[in-house]
Amino acid sequence: MEHVILSTRGLSKTFGGFMAVNDVDLDVRRGNVHALIGPNGAGKTTCFNLLTKFLEPSSGRITLDGIDITGKDPASVALLGMVRSFQISATFGSLTALENVRVSLQRRKANTFNFLRSDRSLLKFDAEAMALLDAVGLADLAGQTASSLSYGRRRALEIAATLAQDPKVLLLDEPMSGMGREDIALVSALIRRISADRTVLMVEHNLPVVADLSDRITVLARGAVLAEGSYTEVSGNPEVVEAYLGTAHA
Repeated sequence: MEHVILSTRGLSKTFGGFMAVNDVDLDVRRGNVHALIGPNGAGKTTCFNLLTKFLEPSSGRITLDGIDITGKDPASVALLGMVRSFQISATFGSLTALENVRVSLQRRKANTFNFLRSDRSLLKFDAEAMALLDAVGLADLAGQTASSLSYGRRRALEIAATLAQDPKVLLLDEPMSGMGREDIALVSALIRRISADRTVLMVEHNLPVVADLSDRITVLARGAVLAEGSYTEVSGNPEVVEAYLGTAHA
């Protein structure tokens, strides 16, 4: 059986009297693309926030590559190798694609954000930044500002900057949100490429994308695990069908 790199046991989060995440056990296997899906309000984003320590759990435990990270802060978790890409593209619009990736490399390797000054020492990051841009299909656009790129290519740039942190586990929060068909195809191909040598956990509403990319799927409903398995297994589960249709018809 493939090694589990990210695991939760009894993970729960309450807000007042509302149970947003309820006793979630999750095992993400090394080298897999694992999707976290569910109807609106199922607790997916809250679960992501717990994993990356933007929220503290009310109870339960989280381990990353055998290390208990339950009590750690977001920066410590990132240093251990779990990095998150957010639902809304987060790039520096006035910087070029190359500069965006270089900033991320500088943060990891030099532990500083002194990127606004003119400093020839920053040029040492250019070769690696270009390699990352090439990996996400943006090498030809290295000199263009982030704000001038299409939405899909800005998401690709964000993923390149995230990869600059050299993550073991990459968490993608709705990577296809707001995209047209062409951009979805671009980012889907990118996720397939980068998953060849790292683990990906993603929240995604686009079920054809989930079916195409995912090795394993966990379905949440009302904060709890409703089903888990391959796309064929979960899509044929009557409880999963009812959860989606019940929400759609509500």
